[in-house]
Amino acid sequence: MSNFSIRERPPAAMRSAALLNVVAGTAVAAAPRNNPITVMIVVPTLDVGAAEIGAVELVRILHGAGHRAIVVARAGRLLADVTAAGAEFVPLDVASKNPLVMLRNAAALIKLARERHCDVIHALGRAGAWSACAAARLRGIPFITSWYKGFREQNVLKRLYNGVMARGDRVVAGCDQLAQLVNDRYGTPWEKIAVVPCSIDFCHFDPAQVTRERIAAVRRNWGVEDDTKVILVTGRILRRKGHHVAVRAMQRLKEFGLTNFLCVFVGEDRGHTNYTGELWDLVLATGTMDVIRMATPARDMPAAYSAAAAVVSAAVQPEGVQRAMLEAQAMARPVIVSDLGAGPDVVLTAPAVPVNRVTGLRFPAGDDRALAAALLQLFSMPAPVVAAMGGRGRDWVLGHFDAAIGAEQMLRLYGDVVGRPEAAKSA
Repeated sequence: MSNFSIRERPPAAMRSAALLNVVAGTAVAAAPRNNPITVMIVVPTLDVGAAEIGAVELVRILHGAGHRAIVVARAGRLLADVTAAGAEFVPLDVASKNPLVMLRNAAALIKLARERHCDVIHALGRAGAWSACAAARLRGIPFITSWYKGFREQNVLKRLYNGVMARGDRVVAGCDQLAQLVNDRYGTPWEKIAVVPCSIDFCHFDPAQVTRERIAAVRRNWGVEDDTKVILVTGRILRRKGHHVAVRAMQRLKEFGLTNFLCVFVGEDRGHTNYTGELWDLVLATGTMDVIRMATPARDMPAAYSAAAAVVSAAVQPEGVQRAMLEAQAMARPVIVSDLGAGPDVVLTAPAVPVNRVTGLRFPAGDDRALAAALLQLFSMPAPVVAAMGGRGRDWVLGHFDAAIGAEQMLRLYGDVVGRPEAAKSA
């Protein structure tokens, strides 16, 4: 396994005050450094998504340790977060899959890397990674990629397109499940794979800080009665997220005679596919209109989690570390995940761990009957048992997804690839 495994625990003495600011998600005035590393971060857009949030995290880590970050992307809602965290933003359409645009982008990145004296190029998306890889190779500087999810490989061309994400001098995987996938598919040596878990703001996602009024406001917005069990499904409306599996599971719950429940889809539809329309057709065909809500992204996600009886990921392709599953567990909510929605290093489930250690339930991806059975199992548990499961989830996330540890791992990785081990130390 990688030298940067999730299981590795740097000594507590290494956790500097600068790195601990990453936990709170705050930008800090970085102390000047004599020999800072300059990292170009290439991400498709700055809308809300795993790669985009990952880019913000990288900026905070670098700036907090006195290094320099340049973010190249299409502008989006996270632009203010990127600049507030201390990065220079360069607008470029690195989300385009047009080969001519990708070639032009490569030339632009080469020029930018030369002018800004970049030491590393770090790609967080496939289209941009092709341009970034070319720029890094021609400039003779290290190239790093980050995997936040598994990519489907329907054919040879898709495999070739995805393969650029395994070409980094270091390949960063968000969890052991993704690291194994990279190794299995592309034969990437373990010494080139770094498992660096993503992190969340434990102060923001703290059930003790969420008032009853905030929870009630969320439930009113969804039109939910006080005694209705809410099944929360978060994430963008995409086929790989498995919303259609959840719809059929709701149909089965109705057939089993379960009443007084509501499944809420909280996510956005960017309009790039016809999936949302197909989903509505399925809702109508299954007679589940009365037990399904499609809501816009919640502004108060901690309260949304608190309002839920269960948080579900029905993913039908490898998702790696879904931030929502970490947030839900941090909020002491029981989670139900497909075997592709989260690995055993994200959610603890039987039989991998004893029953007294589980933090959620697991079902085979695509099996709506199994998802319905898992929900029935959860809802039949006594309240103290469910509360204990949620509490274990919070303890698990707090102990294994610490932002300061992730920051130290990333700084050590950057220092390693540029030959400056002292870069792992805060300024």
